[in-house]
Amino acid sequence: MSLNIEQIRGLFPVLHQEVHGKPLIYFDNAATTQKPQAVLDALAGYYSHDNSNIHRGAHALADRATRYYEETREAVRAFIGAKEAEEIIFTKGTTEGINLVAQTFGRKFIGKGDEIIISTLEHHSNIVPWQMLCEEKEAVLRIIPINEAGEIIFEEFEKLLSPKTKLVSIVHASNALGTINPVKEVIDAAHAVGAKVLLDGAQSTSHLEIDVQELDCDFLAFSAHKIYGPTGLGVLYGKREVLEAMPPFLGGGEMIKEVTFEKTTYNDIPFKFEAGTPNIADVIAFKASLDFVNALGKPAIKAHEDALLAHADELTREIKGFIPVGTAKDKVAVLSFNINGMHPFDVGQMLDAKGIAVRTGHHCTQPLMKRFGIEGTVRASFSVYNTKSEIEKLAMGIAQIARFKNK
Repeated sequence: MSLNIEQIRGLFPVLHQEVHGKPLIYFDNAATTQKPQAVLDALAGYYSHDNSNIHRGAHALADRATRYYEETREAVRAFIGAKEAEEIIFTKGTTEGINLVAQTFGRKFIGKGDEIIISTLEHHSNIVPWQMLCEEKEAVLRIIPINEAGEIIFEEFEKLLSPKTKLVSIVHASNALGTINPVKEVIDAAHAVGAKVLLDGAQSTSHLEIDVQELDCDFLAFSAHKIYGPTGLGVLYGKREVLEAMPPFLGGGEMIKEVTFEKTTYNDIPFKFEAGTPNIADVIAFKASLDFVNALGKPAIKAHEDALLAHADELTREIKGFIPVGTAKDKVAVLSFNINGMHPFDVGQMLDAKGIAVRTGHHCTQPLMKRFGIEGTVRASFSVYNTKSEIEKLAMGIAQIARFKNK
């Protein structure tokens, strides 16, 4: 399917503005994607017409809000290929989803001497919860090394696996480098020793076709705001049998069946993990985001983004002083780089002066930056509404900055 990018751009109001007197070029999509008008309309529509709490009200607004909320749960189920809607838990984001697993599955099933495996590529949100759990439980955290291209060394991963391995928690696609990990092979190898697998899908879910049943992952966590949806909303998928064996995460309303002062009986999944009034408006609006992606088709989106990345690679390759960071063969559309002799933040500010929005710093991956012996990078990340013309302006800006520093 051939995409009409100008038509797509017309759906995103925020793109049509000037920054520092220059047309905005938004290349910070790995941090958060922009939102189409349909998502904004869905948010306004809920608050204007349907604002009510869900599941317990005996009136029309509550009934509508509940119906729309649960329609989004079903849309998410279909989006990731889950077997049933009850396996979809709404969270605040990927970070909360990973912490939920650490605080429930981890506390119940991981003990002294057990081992958890993560990779060098991980975001802090897939490092810190496991460090906290290991410290509490006297468990051991093992790290999969990577090569110079920013790819996990699979043979080294296999050496880490043992009967002591209880969980492998690994990023599907790196936010800092764009590397796509061979997660199906990781999952199969982990399951062979009896370990469960959590995938951090924050960067992969908007770019790659995902079928959790085909992958056979035990958990998948991701965020709505990286899939053209609202902020403050995420999803945790878990296999039914695993979720049912886990204790609740938070206590309060909705996650209970019956409460007495002597004992509380917990609700069925997914409600057992959704205590309190949820983020109703953003959940409802998220369906519009999924509809947007489904209408374009992930294969068409990925083909466009891959072409943008290839164009950026080609145009920057010969720039004197340009240092790419992360050159994996299989990547999502992330160009991470440094300019010789310059701090990433300075480069980012100089690009911002040209109207080009990028991210700079360690990208919440300080151990990964340490592996490469650098403080951070400049990261340009591309989405479906970006154009080759914008890529050319980015390359021109990088070349001007590099010439200024390396003349």
